[in-house]
Amino acid sequence: MPQSKSMRIFRTLAGWLVVAFFFFPIFFWTSVAFRDAKDIFSWPPKFFEFEPTVRNFEQVFGISLGFGFGTQETVNPGGGNFYMAPRLWDSIVVASMSTVLAIMVATLAAYCLSRMQFRGRHEFVNWVLSTRMMPPVAVAIPMFFIFKQLNLLDTYLGLILVHGLMNLPLAVLLLKSFFDDIPAEIDESALLDGASRWTIFRRIVLPMAKGGIAASAVLCFIFSWTEFLFALTLTQTGIKTVPVVSSTFVTSIGTAWGNMAALGAAAIVPAFIVVLLVQRHLVRGLTMGSLKQ
Repeated sequence: MPQSKSMRIFRTLAGWLVVAFFFFPIFFWTSVAFRDAKDIFSWPPKFFEFEPTVRNFEQVFGISLGFGFGTQETVNPGGGNFYMAPRLWDSIVVASMSTVLAIMVATLAAYCLSRMQFRGRHEFVNWVLSTRMMPPVAVAIPMFFIFKQLNLLDTYLGLILVHGLMNLPLAVLLLKSFFDDIPAEIDESALLDGASRWTIFRRIVLPMAKGGIAASAVLCFIFSWTEFLFALTLTQTGIKTVPVVSSTFVTSIGTAWGNMAALGAAAIVPAFIVVLLVQRHLVRGLTMGSLKQ
């Protein structure tokens, strides 16, 4: 039944209100990054009526932007208590490499679980799901002692392995549902034509499931990017990810909200870029397997 014009307008306005409700915290947090302390704590709060400054970004990244507005200060590149540019790089390396690791292993495992019949297959899937339900705090301390014996504390490899293993159950279950959505008759026809199982997987199934792979990769990247407990437990003085170093803005004289907001605003950009790169496949990937004939 066609909807009336007033109903379409109402639904459009309701949609924009929902979007504004969820995006307002991001807007306000980003605006705090461009404020001085006097404007951050002003009451009533200022949303637009403040003098913008890039001083917080200069202190966080140790560079002089020199945009010519707001309060500018001389910045010592690479110096200062709030210099966090290397920590942003640490998060990018760990999140991207752990995502690659998780997706590489998960695609192979998910394809096997989707196509191959073996005893205990359903029980194995349930076991994979149960590992995701385990609270991270239950394994953080044992993981610390294991990594200490293996000399993996405070290393990229250690965090990449942990974040990859953390995201692996979710990636396997998601990709299995995507592979299940691809008819198995395609594999059988290719086998009759003489193609090997590896050729079918690489040349036929993977291209058809690229939307699901993209969706799984985005989720793995975001989970790794925002993970706190393992990054805190398995790092000491060298590698620090963004969620961990955010706590260092709380000092004895108060919280440096401007610097924290600048780091948070900058931390949104890599995740946004990842989503932007795979947006063509993301919506289709998230809906694959949701509808069955």
